[in-house]
Amino acid sequence: MRKNNARTIWSSNDGDQRKNEQRRSKTKSLPPQQQTAYLHRDSGGRGGKVVSIVKNLTLSEEDMKSLAKKLKQECGTGGTVKDGLIEIQGEHRQKMADVLGKLGYKVKIAGG
Repeated sequence: MRKNNARTIWSSNDGDQRKNEQRRSKTKSLPPQQQTAYLHRDSGGRGGKVVSIVKNLTLSEEDMKSLAKKLKQECGTGGTVKDGLIEIQGEHRQKMADVLGKLGYKVKIAGG
């Protein structure tokens, strides 16, 4: 009996479902006027360093990265896009609120 090292991860009549999940994850962006951006401050798990987080935006991956780039440039700092959130290094919520407001988003600053 020959040992087969290839493992089946998912099997169905439709083929590999992981490919479909990747296609489904592509969301369409809503216009800024229809969205409210929530700005949070977080320092948990970062060695005490603060990040400003933008939550609750419905944007495509490209648009999310583009908005993150604009916010990083305006704040003069680094950041990233993780799990549908934009994280900007440092306490920049007020500056981010100004930028997002000019782009047409409704903005709410949450937390202290």
